[in-house]
This record gives sequence, C-alpha cells and structure tokens, in this order.
Amino acid sequence: MSNDENIYRQILKAIVEHQLPPGARLPEDRLSEAFGVSRTGIRKVLQRLALEHFVVIEKNKGAQVNRPSKTEALEVLDSRILIEPQLIPALLGYWNTEHSERFRTMAKEEKYAEDSNQLADSIQLTARFHYELATLSGNKVLASFVEQLCYRSSLILAAYGTHGSVGCDCGEHSELLDLLDQGNADKAQNWMSHHLKHIKSSLILESKPEENIDFQQLFSR
Repeated sequence: MSNDENIYRQILKAIVEHQLPPGARLPEDRLSEAFGVSRTGIRKVLQRLALEHFVVIEKNKGAQVNRPSKTEALEVLDSRILIEPQLIPALLGYWNTEHSERFRTMAKEEKYAEDSNQLADSIQLTARFHYELATLSGNKVLASFVEQLCYRSSLILAAYGTHGSVGCDCGEHSELLDLLDQGNADKAQNWMSHHLKHIKSSLILESKPEENIDFQQLFSR
C-alpha cells in the first residue's frame, strides 16, 4: 500500500468513525506534521476525499469534513426507498447464477469488514453492492441516479450513522440474494424497502460541536 493510500485510509476511517466530526477543519500543516509528509502529499489526499464528497475545500478557508444537512440526509434515504425496490422486477429479468455468485462474494467482503470492525470499508462496500445491483435493471438513467445517491449515503452514514446503520442490524445482503435466486420479486422488494428504512431510522441527526483535535495523537503510528 502506498503512503498516499495509507494516509487516505486513515483520514477516511477517522471521518467515518466520527473521530473527525462533520465540519472539523483539516489544516494541511497540522496533518503534514502528524503524518510526517509534505503538505503537497496531504493536499493530494484531501483533494481525493473532496472528489468523493467526504471533504469540502474552500478557497482561502482550506479543507474541512463535509457536513450534509439533516434535510439532505433524509431526502437522500427517502429517494433510495422510493427507487431501489422498484428496480427489483427489472433486474430479475437479467439475474443469473453468475450474478448471484458475484454478489455473494461482495456480501462476504462486507461481512468480513463488519466483523473486523472496519466501518469505513463496510460503508463503501455496501454502497457498491447497491449501485452495482441497480445497474442490472437495464435502466441506465435510474442506475446512475442510484449510484450518486449511494455515494451521498456513504457521506451521510459517515456523518450521522452508527454501527447499526450497516451490517446485520438492518439485514444481511445474503438474505436479499436468496430471494433473488428464488425469483421472488415481491418479497425482494419488501426486503429492500425495510432494509433502507432501517438505515434511515438508525441515523442520529444531531450536530456535534467541533473539538480541538489533536492530529498527532489521532494519527500516531
């Protein structure tokens, strides 16, 4: 793993695990000192996080952890609840053994991340599962929309989620795959709707005051 990748993973993990709360400032100089790398290296990592919407970079203000509004968080989950279950009948028209095996591998990766307490990986893997499933519907416009909603959900889960927002508390994806293998569209739709509603209900929509963060201690290696 490259040094840039290692720094990226550590900062992302800190965001997802709420050690860096929404709105927390990310000064290049202090991060550079904490990781023992140049500010150029830190800037590159922050720009990557900004592209993924976990960080916001403003001219003359620097970088800070993105802070999605409570309204945005609820609207994103409501949009997913409306759309994703409706894609189930269409994707079943394309479903086959190869798809089942591929998504079961993804579900195992999610379970491993959850069991290993790798919350950042778990959030990213569950987003990938959902948007890749949506692509099987054949509706490219809706699939693209679901992909964007999943990226925004990752940020929302990082900001407001709990360990109950991903993993078995809201239903393991293998349960959905069993229903798809059976070709049971109605039950699969109900499962998806319940799954997304559980994620929504697990959010803790409270703003936490920014604390004076000790980056040296947080990222000590």
